[in-house]
Amino acid sequence: MRDRLFIIMQYLLPQHLLSRLAGAVADCHWPWLKNAFINWFVDRYQVDMSEAVEEDPTAFSCFNDFFTRALKKGARPLHDEPNSILCPADGAISQLGAIEHGRIFQAKGQSFSALELLGGNPEHAALFQGGQFATVYLSPRDYHRVHMPLGGELREMIYVPGKLFSVNRNTAENVPELFARNERVVCLFDTEAGPMAVVLVGAMIVASVETPWAGLVAPPKRQLKIEQYGQAAPALDRGTEMGRFKLGSTAIILFGPGRAQWTESLKAGDAVRMGQRMGDLITS
Repeated sequence: MRDRLFIIMQYLLPQHLLSRLAGAVADCHWPWLKNAFINWFVDRYQVDMSEAVEEDPTAFSCFNDFFTRALKKGARPLHDEPNSILCPADGAISQLGAIEHGRIFQAKGQSFSALELLGGNPEHAALFQGGQFATVYLSPRDYHRVHMPLGGELREMIYVPGKLFSVNRNTAENVPELFARNERVVCLFDTEAGPMAVVLVGAMIVASVETPWAGLVAPPKRQLKIEQYGQAAPALDRGTEMGRFKLGSTAIILFGPGRAQWTESLKAGDAVRMGQRMGDLITS
């Protein structure tokens, strides 16, 4: 009953207004407010500050700076086999597997459209038909920067407006097309494995998504926005930061058919860390 009420409330609440208000608090520089918020958060979610470059939580100028904190060099070593696909973020595997008939598995009884996830362009969806996907959920306690699974050159970035449902397990099991309904930033890369998509999915209370090349990605009118890159396309190395969440959410990776295979031991619910081997390129 409690879980059902949580789902119903998400349909009724003003999702974007609440998220904007949360964003204003998270950007507040008043010491008494930001320190109280940060200290509560560290205690509530048992955040390991010993990994951070700045270990003192109150040294950050605002909550968002604390939340997107950098880690010490070597805190997330990159798996060194050249054909391995790196996990893009700390968190847990929500689901991973094949993209079948244009659908991506979400949770028991639920799936969503790759076409809708990528912003409605059939040419983009066709690149990944019959390919592989992996969905990584970032919990509040996790490191909230997203890194490149493979090196690649950015071809296109698409901001897709949408809802801001929570993206936890309960919501994934009960809200149809969740990840294709929520606000998201789709990044399409050309890589040695062909096209790769990294989709940064927003959620309830997520203040914003940022990328190194575009900064804050959240158009004020919340309309579909497409940025295409030609000769000036950013090229990012394997393991390089490609985005960050100001308050956490989900990252989804897509590969085309016959390009990638996931590590057999990985399954839904497994904890993962940025930089670990998540799969391998198919080279034969």
